[in-house]
Amino acid sequence: MFKYAFSFERELHDDLSMGRKVKPRLVIKTKEIWTSSKIIGWNLALISIGCILCAVAVKGILVPKQFLAGGVTGLALLAHYVLPSWPIGFIYFLLNIPLFVIGWLFVGRRFFWYSLAGMLIFSAVIFGPFPVLPIEDMILSALTAGIISGVGSGIILRSLGSAGGLDVLSVILFKRFSIRPGTTVMTFHVLLLAVAVFRLPLDTVLYTLVYLYINSYFVNLVVIGLSQRKAIMIISSRWQEISREIMEKLQRGVTIVQGEGGYTGQQLHVLYSVIALTELSRFKEMIRKIDPQAFVVVTETQEVMGKGIGNQPHW
Repeated sequence: MFKYAFSFERELHDDLSMGRKVKPRLVIKTKEIWTSSKIIGWNLALISIGCILCAVAVKGILVPKQFLAGGVTGLALLAHYVLPSWPIGFIYFLLNIPLFVIGWLFVGRRFFWYSLAGMLIFSAVIFGPFPVLPIEDMILSALTAGIISGVGSGIILRSLGSAGGLDVLSVILFKRFSIRPGTTVMTFHVLLLAVAVFRLPLDTVLYTLVYLYINSYFVNLVVIGLSQRKAIMIISSRWQEISREIMEKLQRGVTIVQGEGGYTGQQLHVLYSVIALTELSRFKEMIRKIDPQAFVVVTETQEVMGKGIGNQPHW
């Protein structure tokens, strides 16, 4: 995980005055070591903060209300309710062993080691004492727990690793098949609830379903939503001015496609560009000023690859 930033500088030359050669010198690039240390520290900090938030949701709301969670944490809670003498952290650790075997086979070594660290951090944090949040209403409890744990899981997945559990499987499916992490989590949740309905009261299962939906929504929001990209198509007679504004003022690329009107047969220039969600209002205002009659289509994007505008997580 930690890449030593050493390089060998071989300056092999004749020393005429001494009659011998100079030995190779070891040059230590301290700047690269410092940069690597900061990256490791930042990612471990993200994982730790996310684990603490998830632990607050579990110990502060889910366990007191006898709710389930999603993924491996949900299995650990279900086992804990059946066997109260078994600590949640210990059960979580045991259930993660087969998942990390899969992770070793299918994910990168960097992600594996960060995830292993995250799993150990969460297993340790969940042992700690956390206050029970003073929320009496069951629906409000489910909503609050979903927000806290969803944000926590999203923060963890914004790092180069995960906290183990279902996160490992989510990242594999996202990288291989572009299935969003929240979608994978929600699917597993449904299967878990189908089993839990035979062990827990139906009311508890339904409250858990509310929690799981909110959790998956906030996972998607933190991981994908904050870096969402919009694809824009523009048809305008003043396409040259608009394309120049996109490139010079908005600092975004634009592709010009030759088109033809289906009814009129008129030759058209279609502009295609991809922008960040936060730039959309400024983009539309720019088009209105240049050509109020322009035909504009704004579409969602699943993910974008490419320098400058790409939004893929760095897993």
